[in-house]
Amino acid sequence: MTRLRSSLWILAAMTAGCASGDAPPDADGAYPHAVVTLVTHSSPGGGSDVFLREMARRLSPRMGVDFVVENVTGGGGARAMSRVANAPPDGSVLYAATPSFVLTSLLSRPANTYADLDPIVNVFLDQEVVYTRTESPFRTLDDVIGKARTGAGRWGAATPGSLERQALERLARAADVDAAIISHDGGGDLILNVLNGTLDIGVGEAQEIRGQLDAGRLRLLAVFSETRLPRLPEVPTVAESGYDVVVTKFRGLMGPSNTPPEIVEAWEAAVRDLLEDPGYRESYSGAMLSPAFMPRAEFARFIEAFAAETESFLRESGVLD
Repeated sequence: MTRLRSSLWILAAMTAGCASGDAPPDADGAYPHAVVTLVTHSSPGGGSDVFLREMARRLSPRMGVDFVVENVTGGGGARAMSRVANAPPDGSVLYAATPSFVLTSLLSRPANTYADLDPIVNVFLDQEVVYTRTESPFRTLDDVIGKARTGAGRWGAATPGSLERQALERLARAADVDAAIISHDGGGDLILNVLNGTLDIGVGEAQEIRGQLDAGRLRLLAVFSETRLPRLPEVPTVAESGYDVVVTKFRGLMGPSNTPPEIVEAWEAAVRDLLEDPGYRESYSGAMLSPAFMPRAEFARFIEAFAAETESFLRESGVLD
C-alpha cells in the first residue's frame, strides 16, 4: 500500500505578537506575551486557518493571551516559514505546521526550511477527503477516474508542496491516468473552484469543508484514511475504491530556532489540557480531527522520520534527483 507516513503516525494516533526578548513565563505561570501571532501558509478558510482560529479562541482565556492569526500565503508555505524563522525566538510568533512545510522544503529549497524551525507540540492528525460539488455528475471516485481516462480530468489541491497534491499524484499513478492537478494558495480558493465547476474534485481536510458539507453544496466521494471514518461510515476509503493510496496529515506548532524550553513547556501544558476539554473535544471530533498530542521531543523525532520517508519517496518517484 502506498503510504506517506512512518510507523510513528500510528503511535501518534493512539496516543498565535508583538513583544520580543527571551523572557520565560512569569513566576506565577503567566505567559510572557499579551499578544501571540499564529502564522499559517493557508488562506482564510483553509484547513490550517480554521484549526488555528478554533484553537486560539479556546486557548485565549486559558493562557491569558490574545491570539492573532496571520495568513502568509504564497511560495507553497515558504513565505510563512521565513516569517517565523526570522521572528524572535521568544514564543511571540509560532507556525501552524503540516506536511506542506516539509514537502516545500524538499521540493523548492526555500531560504528557510523546516530545519530552521523548532518543534513545539503536535495537536492533531487530520484525514484527507475527496470531494466534489453536489451538482456534479460524479457519484463515486470511479466516475472521476473515468473522466480522467479521457484526458479531461481536472483535480485540485492546495499549495504545490502540499500533502494533498502528493495524494492526488499518487492516486493518478495508482489509477494510471493523466489528470491535470492544479494547485492553489490555500483550501479556501480550492473550494471555490470546486463549487463553480472549474475542478472535478478537490482534496482537503473534512474540517475545512464542513460548512459547505452541512449546507449541502459539497459531496464526499472517498477518504484517504486506512479505514472509514466513524463520523462518515458511508464514505469509502480510496483503497476500498480500488486505488491503493493512504495518506494522513499532522497538525502541530513550530517556533523559531532556539525557542526556550520554558515556552515549549507552557504550550505543552496548555495543549494537553485543551484536548481534554469536553467542549473542544466535541468541536474537534465534529471536524473529524484525531487528537495526537506529542510533546517537543516526540514531535521532533516524528518530523525527522516523516521528512526522511518523504524524501525517499520523492527520490524513488524521480521528483528529486
